[in-house]
Amino acid sequence: MNKSEKINYLNRVAKDSALLRQSTVERLGPGILETADIMSGVIGSGGKVMLVGNGGMATAASHFAGELIVRVRAERNRQALPAVALCVDPAVMTAAANDYGYESVFSRQIEGLGRKGDMLMVLSVSGESANIVKAVQTARELGIITCAILGGNGGRVAGLVERSLVIPETSPMRVQEELIFLIHLLVEMIESDLFA
Repeated sequence: MNKSEKINYLNRVAKDSALLRQSTVERLGPGILETADIMSGVIGSGGKVMLVGNGGMATAASHFAGELIVRVRAERNRQALPAVALCVDPAVMTAAANDYGYESVFSRQIEGLGRKGDMLMVLSVSGESANIVKAVQTARELGIITCAILGGNGGRVAGLVERSLVIPETSPMRVQEELIFLIHLLVEMIESDLFA
């Protein structure tokens, strides 16, 4: 690709990304508001939010937990909100994978940390990973509220969780970009609900 072709490519990607952002808000707007309300209710009732994801979605889960615990805007100085990313402890992850198989790395933690009234928030591009599916099943068995932000058609997870936001895109890069946008929106709305 020459320089002109590269510039055209960058412009096309930016345009496609802007169209996806607008489509995401139009399609998911009411679901975003409902998900924020559910999360606010869980936190307001003394529950915590547990977050899971694989690969890039694991870093997004950690990012989401960080925004809840710390804050999303410097202007809103508020108390920390209870959240934990279950994909950040290498000792727990590797021990669970070694002793029970990789499909149990999240479910084992949910068994130990989760309580009725908590929420499991799943982040997944495909919604098909065995460890994500098992995490949702374990959470449901324990009476934990289940939500997900997914890509494509949502995969198996979309049919297992109580609430899902499915980003209308199959490209992992684009789904991850929209996910960060949704994380920031959700935290802003939760902050507004709990600290108006």
